[in-house]
Amino acid sequence: MANELLTILEYIEQERGISRNSLVKALETAILTASRKSIHPANDLRVVIDPRTGSIQAWARLTVVEENPNNDQIALERAQERFPGVVVGEVVDWEVTPRNFGRIAAQTARQAIVQQIRRAEKENVLEEFADRVGQIINGTVRRFEGGNVIIDFQKAEGIMYAKEKVHDEQYMPGDRINVLLQKVDINAAGPSLIVSRASSEFVSKLFEREVSEMHDGIVRIVACVREPGKRTKIAVASSDPRVDPVGACVGVRGTRVRRVTDEFDSEKIDIIPYDEDIRKYAANALAPAKVQNVEVNEEKHELLITVAGEQQSKLAFGRRAQNVRLSAKLIGWKISLKSSDASAGNGPSISEQLAAAAGKLAEELGVSNKTAQKLVDNGFVTIDGVLAADPAALAAIDGIDADEITAARERLANE
Repeated sequence: MANELLTILEYIEQERGISRNSLVKALETAILTASRKSIHPANDLRVVIDPRTGSIQAWARLTVVEENPNNDQIALERAQERFPGVVVGEVVDWEVTPRNFGRIAAQTARQAIVQQIRRAEKENVLEEFADRVGQIINGTVRRFEGGNVIIDFQKAEGIMYAKEKVHDEQYMPGDRINVLLQKVDINAAGPSLIVSRASSEFVSKLFEREVSEMHDGIVRIVACVREPGKRTKIAVASSDPRVDPVGACVGVRGTRVRRVTDEFDSEKIDIIPYDEDIRKYAANALAPAKVQNVEVNEEKHELLITVAGEQQSKLAFGRRAQNVRLSAKLIGWKISLKSSDASAGNGPSISEQLAAAAGKLAEELGVSNKTAQKLVDNGFVTIDGVLAADPAALAAIDGIDADEITAARERLANE
């Protein structure tokens, strides 16, 4: 047992980077816990492993009494066999190693070593990655578990949950990918690193990596909102009037923004100049639509924005209302749109058109007006659009009744 234990301790120390002393202490505790009943009935027991020889001994602290000792005591006559000068009342360390201790200790040691390795590895992961939370790290795709991606970061494994993947991105084992480290959880049964490619912060960190003016504190990201795989809007500002924040992010001939967009297959990135004037900020956010007028309702925290003509209103809304939806999230205000044609009395406003579309969709789908309005607000304005949509994308709509949508889709599919 001693030689085997020494070999194991040496291997773990060299290959896993776990100190021999920490392993020995863990083994001593584990063996004592597992073997207490077979060692001695005394309350004060300890197991000692010699890290040089691998020998294991058990010791009890006993009080010397004249005669009739209990479990925590030893008779004077017997104590004097080992300690000739001992007197009544003294406490002695008495070896109580049982004869079959080697077999018991060996079995317990193996279990304790495995547990200690796992614990030490987790602690090493925490030490290695704790200060990298919120940063981009690079790893290799290893395998897939229930829709989640397991990624190898050499010193630890990470997990990218299905909701943190970019829709339509395909990963293969062996692929090198960049991800944002969101959390280090050493108490988790599986991988300790929780990572994401779908978060808005991932895009922000990509820009921070590419734009030197951000490192210098001249250009800062005010806000970043995103629909992963589709579109991102990022608002930037400069503390130096001589530095154009948008130009700094774009780079010479678009080199900087291209290095960011190359990280994704087809995601569009809009870089917006921040403005403290909410009217100008909203107009910037809605580009490429041309804004004619912005009415501000401070009480409701709402903006009524007029755009030039029906064609411009379509640009303002974007595909599936994506542009206006992201713009509202970016500036933190509710946005209502109308075209200049509608304001002149030449037709219903965009808001009125959307309300009518929601009513029609509720009737055709057989869902509540509230659910239909949620669908329209998120760009799903026709039955064909709802049926063609990814169920996960529909379920992810804030406040949507997922069961109602599923039932409606199944009913229409069977008609």
